[in-house]
Formats: sequence, C-alpha cells, structure tokens
Amino acid sequence: MTDTTQRQPLPDAAAPPTPAATDRPARLALLVASGAAFMSFLDLSVVNIAFPAITRDYPGTAATTLTWVVSGYAVAFAALLTPAGQLADTLGRGRVFLTALAGFALTSLLCAIAPGADWLIAGRFLQGGAAAFLIPAGLALVLGSTPPERVGMAMAAWTAAGGFAATVGPAVGGALVDWFGWRSVFVINVPIAVALIAAGWRLARGEHRQPHGLPDLLGAAATGLGIGTVVAAVTQGQQWGWTDARTLGSGLGGIALLTLALWRSRRHPRPAIAIGLWRSRSYALVNAVSFVFGATMFAWLLAGPLWLDAVWQYSVLRAAAAMSVGAVASMITAILAGRAPVPWQRWLGVLGALMFAASTFYMSTGAFDATPALWSAWVPAGILGGGGIGILVTVLGTAAARSLPPQRFAAGVGMNITARQSGGALGVALLAAVFAAHPREPLTAFHTLFALCAAIALATAVLAALPIRTQEPTP
Repeated sequence: MTDTTQRQPLPDAAAPPTPAATDRPARLALLVASGAAFMSFLDLSVVNIAFPAITRDYPGTAATTLTWVVSGYAVAFAALLTPAGQLADTLGRGRVFLTALAGFALTSLLCAIAPGADWLIAGRFLQGGAAAFLIPAGLALVLGSTPPERVGMAMAAWTAAGGFAATVGPAVGGALVDWFGWRSVFVINVPIAVALIAAGWRLARGEHRQPHGLPDLLGAAATGLGIGTVVAAVTQGQQWGWTDARTLGSGLGGIALLTLALWRSRRHPRPAIAIGLWRSRSYALVNAVSFVFGATMFAWLLAGPLWLDAVWQYSVLRAAAAMSVGAVASMITAILAGRAPVPWQRWLGVLGALMFAASTFYMSTGAFDATPALWSAWVPAGILGGGGIGILVTVLGTAAARSLPPQRFAAGVGMNITARQSGGALGVALLAAVFAAHPREPLTAFHTLFALCAAIALATAVLAALPIRTQEPTP
C-alpha cells in the first residue's frame, strides 16, 4: 500500500468534504426548517383554543364572520403553497425562507395588535400567505442539503416537528390565553421567528438561483379568490339565503375562478396548481381523500374548544387540557402508523377514518349534553377522533410520497397539504353555516355539525378503501 499520511493536497485541489462539513449545512437546514414547521402548525392549534376568547372580544362581529380568522389562514395557505415553492426555486430557497420567516413575524404582530375583527382577519390572510412560503422553501432546503441516504430520516424529523406542535398546541395555547390573553398566541411567534432567522442566516449565503421563470401569479390569484368565494358562499349562505343572488354569485363565481385556474395550470410552464402530478391516479385519489377528510377534521378541531367553552363552560386551561387528549392520541397513532408495513397502509387509512367517524357520531348523540362528562364522554371521543387523525394524516402523507417519482416528492407533499387545507377551509365554512342555522339552539347546532362530520368521515373511509398503487423510490 502507498503511504499517504504525509500527502498534502494542492491549494486549489477539490478535496472531498469531510463528513462533519457535509453534515453541518444539512443539520442547520433541518433545524430551522423543522422550527418553522413547528411554528406554523402550532399557530393552527393555538388559534382554535383562542377562538372562544376572540369571539368574546369582538361581540359586535357575527360568529360566521369571525370564522374567517381560521379559514382565511387556510385559504391563503392553500392558494399560495405551489407557486411559493416555485418562487423559492427561482429566487433562492434560503432567501425566500428567511423572508417568509420575517413576514410571518410581522403578520403575527399585526394579528396581535389588531384593533378590530377586520384587521385580525386581514392579518390572518397575510399570515397564511407567509406560512405558504415557509413550508415549501424549508422543505426544499432540507431535501437539497441532505444526502440521499438520509432523506427519510430528515423527513421524519421535519414531519415530527409539525406533529409535536399539534400535540403541545392546546396546552401552550391554553396557558397563553389564560395568563396573557388571546393576543399572546400571535406575539409568541415573533421571538421564535427572530431566533430562526438568526440561526439560519447562513443558509442564503452563496446560494445559486435556478434559471426558472416566475410562477403563474394570475393563476395563484384565481385559485385563492376561487376558494375564498366558495367558502364565503357556504359561510354566509344561511344568513343571506341559499337562493340569494350574493350566495349564488359567490358560489358560481368561485367555481368559475377555480376553473380558470385549472385551465391556466394545464398550459402554464410553472402552474399555480400542480395538476401534472394528477396524472398519477393513485396520487389524485390520495389528494381527494385529503380534501374530503380536511373538511371534517378542521370543523371538528374548531368545534371542540367552542363546545367546551359554550356548552360545558370550561375555563381556557381546562379546555386546553381536554383538547390535549386527542392531540396526544394523534401523536401516538401517527408514530405507530408510520412504522407499519406498506401493504397495511391502505386499510390503516380506512381504520383511521372509521375511528374518526365513530368519534363524531358519538358526539352527535345525547351522551354529549349540557352536563359535563369529561371521562365518560369526552376522553373516549377524543382518543377515537385524535387517534383516527394521526393514522389517516400519516397514511396519506406516506401514500402521496410513494405514488410519485422521488424527484417530485417535495411538490407532491406540498400539493397534498394544499388539498387538506382547501378542504379545511370548506369545513370551517360548514361549521359557520350550521351555527347560523341554529343561533338559539347551541346543542342542536353542535349535534348537527358532529353528525355531518361523521357522514363526511364515512365518505373518507369509502375513498380510502379504493386501491392505491404505490411507487417505491428508485435510485
């Protein structure tokens, strides 16, 4: 063997990087991207806990209008997620990621100081738009800096950050609202975002931009306006009248705008909606299941804190503790589902949907009445519902990834989140419509809503039972 211990490379030689040097940027990207995912998904759960307090702070604003605090975030997120990922490729993933972090901090501050409901709703739209840039840019940073053999572990860590946020969200949100008021759930984002910017500042240094054109901004606008106007028709339909010109105009106008967005996406080189991915029938089916399940899941997650506050008169901290039951169950079942063999995934998805259907059906019965029944009613329903969510979301995310080639993984995950958020916006609108139909009968309103959630969950189970062919990653 040749002795190489004294051999020195030339100054300009392209010596291979050491493992430590290779791992350092990958670990940094994973750290800040996971932190951003934690912050954005935490914001979803803490706002649900804070929602009853928000409604009390704005007594002059109709409850149907205030549901836009939740659905506005979902609409903006769903509309901008795909073009945000494309813009990150064009302008630089690190630059877009850090700019989105700063935008998320500023829009959170706007929500915190909102003098009226209109300002708060506007802030939530802007915050959802900033989150739409955070997620794909952060995910692209992770995938771009992680060695191929470690991508699976990195994605598991990134996904776990979002799951952990959903788990601790009720407790964190409840404590913040009880001690400092609902505005604190937005203020908390500011120091987190600043810390992530400081930690990830080096990610944009020396970054090479890819020679891509700009995404279809007109298509993105049509997508957002289309989803928003359909949601508005469902939200306000009971108040305006289902045959009123405003309701029909909003619904038909939204459908027309979404049709325009789909038409442009078939022709634009960088479309607002990644319909090219839908050529895989399995992937299209996964997104259909995500859309349908998103509607019932978002409605249930918002209805829970409202029930505990309005019907059982729970304090914020007690409500947060009760909501944690489902969150913990979701985390446990998500971990178990993630470890399950691939052939089991399809039927696990059906099981998750049926568990959720059983939970919501149980909540629509007389077992849930004006008398608090935490251990005999709420805890079993929370375990079933949260456990079903953990299973189904994990299974759908896995199926979305496996039904596409590996190079389309990031786009596929992003589109799957878009489908769930779009369905979620309609689910919140459904909640608003049901409550508007029974303004003086809260028990009837909640029981009706939970029965509808159960029916939608059963439809989810039927869709999930359809065969999905998975495509294993190839080298």
